[in-house]
Order: sequence, then structure tokens, then C-alpha cells
Amino acid sequence: MKKIILIALLIPIINAGYSQSINKKPSYVQLDYLYGNVIAHSPDSNAFLQGHPEGFIISWNQKNYGGEHWESRYNYPDFGISLSFQDYKSDVLGDLYALYGHYNFYLLNRKKINQLILRTGFGISYNTNPYDKENNNKNIAFGSALGSSTYFKLYYQRENILDHLGLNVGLTFIHASNANVKSPNNGVNTWAATLGVNYQLDKTPIPFSLIPSEDPPKYREPIKLNIALRGGVNEAEYIGSGMKGFAVFSIYADKRLSKNAAIQIGSDVYYSPFLEEYYKIANVKNSNKRTSFTNIRVGGFIGYEQFINNFSVEGQIGYYLVSDFDYQTKVYEAISLKRYFHKKWFVALRLKVHGADAETVEFGGGIRF
Repeated sequence: MKKIILIALLIPIINAGYSQSINKKPSYVQLDYLYGNVIAHSPDSNAFLQGHPEGFIISWNQKNYGGEHWESRYNYPDFGISLSFQDYKSDVLGDLYALYGHYNFYLLNRKKINQLILRTGFGISYNTNPYDKENNNKNIAFGSALGSSTYFKLYYQRENILDHLGLNVGLTFIHASNANVKSPNNGVNTWAATLGVNYQLDKTPIPFSLIPSEDPPKYREPIKLNIALRGGVNEAEYIGSGMKGFAVFSIYADKRLSKNAAIQIGSDVYYSPFLEEYYKIANVKNSNKRTSFTNIRVGGFIGYEQFINNFSVEGQIGYYLVSDFDYQTKVYEAISLKRYFHKKWFVALRLKVHGADAETVEFGGGIRF
């Protein structure tokens, strides 16, 4: 059943890649071997640090030369789909499979034969050996088999060294967790060195010219109002406390600084039933006699949004203005991936954390008008 759910979640990512590929732009594939270390970000991590993880990343990449105006503003990045495999070399952690959508951002002159590239990828993951109370209670990294994963890869690339075959070498950071959908959820961070090859799929190299943007040098837009509704399920950090549904209503204003960026100010209203179970357990542990409680929290935040074509990435930092008691800290952070439709409607995936501790992964959408 879990594998069926995983396949269903992968279909939109695969479809996105297919829709990009029909444009007949040049494309290439990469295969990288990775070898590295798991970062021990808490004393409990020592329970599963048994060896050096190794694996591979295979990816398909499509080149862009400026067919759309946004491409020149980001030095004509590649779009791609990547699949990774990690053997953690740990009986506790097992293996991790992940599928991502990614962009390759060129950091040097786009026409140079030697390139320094930063890849950013976001996707879903599958762990083969998640936490089990009886059989695997040391795996506090993954409370469920399905989760999310992000990775960043900084690498050197040279194409067509031998016919269509080229070389890539670099460093990769991979984070995997289930964003506290189910406890435990410490997650795993891996730093790895990568070495691999790239292969151009076109039979003959295509001469290319970079198409500059026709956007005006200065971009102005009035202040916009945003309304969003998101939700999902999560569990308190006490294992076995139970998964609960939650909802988040957000209203905020934003002001474009340029065609690429905007700043935000606004408020979040959280309905978080998991807090009730957390509050009860914390009361018992701390012999607290307090009886009043509410699941509602209100936060104020400031944020920044970076626009990339029809997508954007949001980062926000907030402070609870109304909260019955402190869960983790008064300060929270959030990062979102958004997809716009018809310039104003959007769907979003948002991760909310307190420092290094994830609280929720939120699914939803809204309108910017």
C-alpha cells in the first residue's frame, strides 16, 4: 500500500518533467556516485551512526537558452528531475530513495566550457526501515516510511570531453525527514562528495545563442494582498501521542522590490489539535496543575519571496502574538514552495519549524490580488 501511495505522489513530478521535455530543447543525463558522512545534529544520533553513507544520483536535465524572459534573469538555468539512492550503512536507518524536481543555476558565464553549478532540488522520499516500537526503536530519524527531502549540490561540470561524454565533481548536502507528520522525526543530514559523468542526448551539438530578456530595467507593482489556507496532519514530539489534523489561515501584504523579489508582512492563525495531547503529557511530566487550554495560536511574521518563472520560494520568520502556552519557542520559521496559476492563484507546500525542529508540513493554496 505504501508503495502505491508513493507512486501516486511521484506522478505529478514525472508529468512536469514530461511536459517540459516536449519543447524539444537540448537535454542531457548525469550519473553521480556519492560518499559521505551523516551529520550528528543531536546526541541521540549516535544510535544510528554506524558507517559512511554511499549511493548515487541519476538525473535528466533540460537546457534553457532564453525562450522565456525569466530565464535570462537567472543566467539560463537547467530544469531537471533527479532520483537518488542512499545506503546509510546502518542497520537502524536502512536505505533512502528520493525523487526530486530541480534547477541547475550556472554561477559563471553561461557560454564557458568549464562551469560551476548550484543545483537545488525538492521532492519526496521513501525510507526502508522506519521507526518501529518493537523492532526498530533506535530509528528516531524517520517516524514513517514516506517523507520529504531536499538537496543542494555545488559542482564543477565539463561537457563533451570524449564525444558526448563529460565529467562532473562536487559536494552535495541531502536532508530527509517526514516534517513531523509522525514522531519521531529527527531527520538525517548527509554531506557527501560526488563524482560522475554527464552524457548529451542530442546526436549533434546544437549551436546556441542566449536570448536576452526584454523586461524593462525597472519593475513596479502595487502592494498586493495574499490570502492562503493550508492544512495537514502532524504529531506531537512524544512518540505515540497520535496524529492530528490541523489548519492554518494566513493573510499578508507583499511589495515587489523587482521582477524577481518581494517582501512580506502578515499574520498566521493556527488551529493545532496536536497541542492538546502535548499539553496533557507535559502537564503530567511537569506536575503542572493548570487546566485552561486552547488550540489556537496567532503569529505575526515578515517574509521574503523569490520568483522563478511560475514558481516562487518563500522564507518567513514569525513570532507568536497569541499562544496559550509555549510549544518549543515563541519564534518560528517557515519556507514554502509555490506554483502560480493565471498570475494570482497559487498552490503551496510549506515547512514550518522552530529552529531545527520541524512542526508541520502544510499543503494548500490561496490568491494574490
